[in-house]
Amino acid sequence: MKKHQKKMFITIEGIEGAGKSCQIEHIKNQFEGLNYQVVMTREPGGTSLGEDLRTLLLGHKHHNMHSDTELLLMFAARAQHLQEVIIPALNAGKVVICDRFTDATYAYQGGGRGISSQQIKIMEDWVQKGLKPDLTLLFDLPVKMGLQRAAKRAAADRIESEKIEFFEKVRMAYLALAKNDPRFKVIDASQPLEMVTKTIQQHIITFIKN
Repeated sequence: MKKHQKKMFITIEGIEGAGKSCQIEHIKNQFEGLNYQVVMTREPGGTSLGEDLRTLLLGHKHHNMHSDTELLLMFAARAQHLQEVIIPALNAGKVVICDRFTDATYAYQGGGRGISSQQIKIMEDWVQKGLKPDLTLLFDLPVKMGLQRAAKRAAADRIESEKIEFFEKVRMAYLALAKNDPRFKVIDASQPLEMVTKTIQQHIITFIKN
């Protein structure tokens, strides 16, 4: 394996139907083509415990879950994910590509549910101890378009079943985060897939060079 010194923790963010799943494999292939070892993972999930918590969070069994409970379960899954997968991979010099991370918590539990960013930051500081992504690709598109795309997939999970107003708040929260943090690269996900892929490739090349 070629020795790489730069830490590369890359997160993929966006609302439902933004096309993240279609692009993650392209991102993995781009890094592997440059001789990086890649770990692909997701949140909530990424570990055996995390996947069990994902089932609780996204399933319909607990439809009356309180927003504070949702937040705590998200960070419980994240704590295990960091210790078991993300931190060991980064320490080994691997590229970590994660489908959603803490920015999703600020967007969904913060913007969508109305939990204050101060409360979320307390959890972030405790669980992550300063660790943040090095690059975040935010797939952005109008909410109606995203939900139309998502409706063509599997049945909606508990969070996907929220009303359109919820997702408008989530999108606005994502864009507000991106506006204030240069690690974000906002990608117009309403474009054809080929254009989205090309844009991502350019962002990754720039990121590696810098």
